[in-house]
Amino acid sequence: MLGLPSTVTVCLFDLDGVLTQTALVHNAAWKQTFDSFLESWSGRHGQPFVPFDSGSDYHRYVDGRQRADGVRTFLASRGITLPEGTPDDTPDLETVNGIGNRKNMLVLQKIAEGAVQVYPGSVAYLEAAKEAGLRRAVVSASANCRDVLVAAGIADLLEVRVDGVVAREQGLPGKPAPDTFLYAAKLLGADPAACVVFEDALAGVEAGRAGDFGLVVGVDRVGQAEALREHGADVVVTDLSELL
Repeated sequence: MLGLPSTVTVCLFDLDGVLTQTALVHNAAWKQTFDSFLESWSGRHGQPFVPFDSGSDYHRYVDGRQRADGVRTFLASRGITLPEGTPDDTPDLETVNGIGNRKNMLVLQKIAEGAVQVYPGSVAYLEAAKEAGLRRAVVSASANCRDVLVAAGIADLLEVRVDGVVAREQGLPGKPAPDTFLYAAKLLGADPAACVVFEDALAGVEAGRAGDFGLVVGVDRVGQAEALREHGADVVVTDLSELL
């Protein structure tokens, strides 16, 4: 009924773009943050201003990654290196953490304004997985994961949450490293071979493949099915309802 091998007993879901539509919120916040920084940087260094691309730049450099990793990876693509700073940096500081916190401030504003929406097909799948007795965890790079789950009304459908906050506390590298998914599996007492990973981000499916999970399902919300397969997805769907 769930489109999974009989050996799978645990479902590991990414959040943004898989369960909730907050990927659009994150994308807009990244663009606003990076464009503001790049415009200022370009002016001071006598370089042409090339804005952040919400398509290629977002999916290649920041989607699915922990916030600081996304800042660092995107800026490196432009030949820019900034001081790391600390996680407590204020949003006005020109550091990796400062820029990341500036983006996070924008996301929190959007969440407070009610911008969180769920994918109905994903909620139906979560409910079916719960009814079938499968264990369920959310594995997200977002430090706002808990707030988003509560705002979306789906927190009670998930047993374990491994997010940006947990990753920092446990010293876990973010996607495309498989460590956050592996930690969620460990919390649920499952071997990776008994787990299915649901991911919409290229970095996320890479993490699923690197962790030798039983199945990696790519969720194609933006027309990148082939890229998801190339990065490690065994199966690609446009919505989880297709698996029901």
